[in-house]
Amino acid sequence: MAFLAPFAGGALIGAAAALLLLANGRIAGISGIAGGLLGPAGRDAAWRAAFLVGLLLGPVLFRLAAGHWPDLHVEASWPMLVVAGLLVGYGTRLGSGCTSGHGVCGLARLSPRSFAAVATFMASAIVTVFLVRHGVGR
Repeated sequence: MAFLAPFAGGALIGAAAALLLLANGRIAGISGIAGGLLGPAGRDAAWRAAFLVGLLLGPVLFRLAAGHWPDLHVEASWPMLVVAGLLVGYGTRLGSGCTSGHGVCGLARLSPRSFAAVATFMASAIVTVFLVRHGVGR
């Protein structure tokens, strides 16, 4: 039964991405949605803001349903998290999208660019984890 929560989460992410694509013709890439709010005023700001508020309300809804906050344990230091966040942001700009846009939506649409991006994301993640666990982090 431990697979139910990840399965339900994945199904909800897929359903939300499909609904956004079908209803608005938009890709559910978080970096693009957030970046669009930083652009010229009025550029689809309402749905973008609603989407991001929905993401932020997820843990609150979990709290209301489960009676406790989701378990979260981060072993990295704040400086490491800041550096990681900056590197992810840089990679998102370099790759013209994020893991949600390329990985969830792009792969489902059989986008060659998304296949290349996801392969790059995964290779980078594998190398990073290896270095942190067996090299730099020791």
